[in-house]
Amino acid sequence: MRRLFWLGIGLAVGVVVVRKATKTAQAYTPAGVASTLSESAGGLIESLRSFVEDVRIGMAEREQEIHEAFARGEAFDDQFAELREDPRIGDRYIFPEEHQR
Repeated sequence: MRRLFWLGIGLAVGVVVVRKATKTAQAYTPAGVASTLSESAGGLIESLRSFVEDVRIGMAEREQEIHEAFARGEAFDDQFAELREDPRIGDRYIFPEEHQR
């Protein structure tokens, strides 16, 4: 009875090891490498699409806020006005005053 038990354990371990080795070996074949790369590229593309969609949603929300403020006759709160007036930033830094129109 003991021998049958240990034979069963040995067969189970052998099956697990062979399946794991086969799966690992398949991952290093050209087809396996191509499959891994395509899955990675697919994930990257999906992440990029998600990011672009989030940016578009944020832009639409901000545009709606600006339109609503304009409709109410409120002045648009320009958070970057100080930066544009700073002569060291923007086009004025690249193009001196005499070259601007």
